[in-house]
Amino acid sequence: MRNSRGHRRWRTRCTLTTALVSVALAGCAADEEEGVSKPSVPESTALHDALPQSVKDAGVLRFAGDSHPPFRSVGADGSVTGIDQDLQEALGQVLGVRTEIKIVNNLPAALQGMLSGRYNGFNGPVQATPERERQFDTITWMTSRTSYVVPKTGKARISSAADLCGKQVAVVKSSIVESQLAKLSAYCTGQGKQATKSIGLDDTNATLLAAQSGRADAAGMTQAAAIDVTDSQSDKYGYVTQTEEQGATTDNLALLVPKESKLGPVIQKAFQKLVDDGEYRRVMEHWGLKDVMVDKPVLNIASKES
Repeated sequence: MRNSRGHRRWRTRCTLTTALVSVALAGCAADEEEGVSKPSVPESTALHDALPQSVKDAGVLRFAGDSHPPFRSVGADGSVTGIDQDLQEALGQVLGVRTEIKIVNNLPAALQGMLSGRYNGFNGPVQATPERERQFDTITWMTSRTSYVVPKTGKARISSAADLCGKQVAVVKSSIVESQLAKLSAYCTGQGKQATKSIGLDDTNATLLAAQSGRADAAGMTQAAAIDVTDSQSDKYGYVTQTEEQGATTDNLALLVPKESKLGPVIQKAFQKLVDDGEYRRVMEHWGLKDVMVDKPVLNIASKES
């Protein structure tokens, strides 16, 4: 899964390092746009016409998003780069509207903001579940497993997820990773070892800083995020991935929109356009995530599977 990300990857490395460890890198601004290609996909008149009237009148889709590289990296000036920026810009072109990303503190804030009408959608990473699909339409666009990023200078010797038994792990509150860590903890106690100790924090940056400072022995995150962190800072971090024996499942990660908005079927069809035109593959390959791609975006996959 460690594919080359070219110039787009170089740009993100600058932003990630600044956001995650507050180190200002000289020269990032000068070349950050070098070689970065913008999406060029045709607008679909039919899909634009199918948008809710409120979206057509506003001319914009507003997405919530917490700080979660490589999905969203927030620069010192508030600018957002990452998978979200690329895919949402392409979705906007298909639908004939602008897209905006508003940064929020955590997943509950994003979910509540959508239900209150402040945001039209949230691109996760969030798992599609039957419970969420009671209030939201989900469009699954990638899969992932849970991984744990470990500082190479840490005192704990962690070479596999099993070595986290009895250790302190920082995770984002209410996230997929928090529930997966609970399964790993159950595996540990089932093996006669100490349970893992969860430290719930607001976003991925906070979990990584907790691990770096020694407050936690590891930072739990999606496999995509772990790959991004360890590729950009390979001298500082490694990662281990939770196995099926340890309770891990392959998670369906989805874009969420409020069910009552009627946006779900429209966004799913727009995403399918990105797949058909090759834009989806282009973006995923740029970010080194070819191995977690889906064949097609699926609407409300959890309800169908259950």
